[in-house]
Amino acid sequence: MNSTGTQIYVAKLAGTPVFDPLGDQVGRVRDVVVLLRLTRAPRVVGLVVEVPGKRRVFLPMTRVTTIDSGQVISTGLLNMRRFEQRATETLILGELLDRNVTLKDGSGNALIEDVAIERTRTGDWNITRVFVRRTDGRTTGLLRRRGETLIVDIDAVQGLEYTTAEQGAASLLAAHADKKPADLADLLHELGDVRRVEVATALDDPRLADVLEELPEDDQVAILSALPTERAANVLELMQPDDAADLLHELPDDQAAQLLEAMEPEEARDVRRLLAYDENTAGGMMTTDPVILAPETPIAQALAHIRRQDLPPALASTVFVVRPPLETPTGRFLGVAHFQRLLREPPHSPIGAILDTDIEHVTTDARLGHVARLFAAYNALALPVLDSERRLLGVVSVDDILDHMLPDDWREQPHTSLADMRDEKEGTPHG
Repeated sequence: MNSTGTQIYVAKLAGTPVFDPLGDQVGRVRDVVVLLRLTRAPRVVGLVVEVPGKRRVFLPMTRVTTIDSGQVISTGLLNMRRFEQRATETLILGELLDRNVTLKDGSGNALIEDVAIERTRTGDWNITRVFVRRTDGRTTGLLRRRGETLIVDIDAVQGLEYTTAEQGAASLLAAHADKKPADLADLLHELGDVRRVEVATALDDPRLADVLEELPEDDQVAILSALPTERAANVLELMQPDDAADLLHELPDDQAAQLLEAMEPEEARDVRRLLAYDENTAGGMMTTDPVILAPETPIAQALAHIRRQDLPPALASTVFVVRPPLETPTGRFLGVAHFQRLLREPPHSPIGAILDTDIEHVTTDARLGHVARLFAAYNALALPVLDSERRLLGVVSVDDILDHMLPDDWREQPHTSLADMRDEKEGTPHG
């Protein structure tokens, strides 16, 4: 067991493997649960451990025999009941880091960047020190620089037990500004329930829309439900229509109806149309917002359309060419112009001159299995959905197919790295 006085910095514990007494790994540390107390040092009550299946369970500190930056060893079996945070509990990684505190020596404010925990003579684990970064340039005798880092005793700061919805969200998001939406969604999913909503609501609407499309359904519902109706409607308008429809499917009927009423009529119309289809049909999977152009459109203009930053790669691969009207349901569908073919032709030529008219299509009632087989047979990235009069109703893309074919909780499963796949193939443990 760790000797009394050993300090462990919590940020280093993230991802640390947890072993049972026999030496078998049972999970990894994802957070540390602490009780913040006004008159005594904050007490650590347990660890949040992620076990296979992305399930998070609670490991009481009374069941921990060894804890350091390399491993955690527990006694006996873990209780596999899903961890539920209590109102009196705070997650150090998810909620306490980035918290704004005041230094009691009068030298100004600081952000918490790490926390040290230590085992006392009584066997309890307490927060004893904090690693902070100054957020102002105030001085007390000696010159203090903004951005300076220092380690102070826990009783040298105040405001630890208080927070606001916005506190720390800006700095966390700034540190991950370059992350792709899927990676930022993974980061949000790692946070506690309260912190996840706080950080998500600090995103601007376009970024939040992109991230929501990558989150598990429970997280989507919790975040959207926390937004004011007007803002939630704006975010839904920025999502792909099929993703917005899938999210509304998960909400209570009265809440979904309220949000649809708050959306712009044109955007709501497309989503309502998708809500009418079975989720596992082409109609339920399709998006109503691909690149749709008339045959006389110059190739240069078509290329400009597929360069749109908000356009998913699968939809950017193909231009769908129709007779007016160009909004779904369109006029008669004529064919598609493939991205690679557009690059090989003179920019002033009309796209109607290079159409691929021999392309498979599906109807709105086509089942998932049938659509998936067409994608596999023709190496397709996107397929048109037509009605009996050959009007374009929407497009099913390959990412829509994958979303529906993978298990419902696939977004909650850990990602497999190339190293993991190599080790699995070779039959050797990774790490």
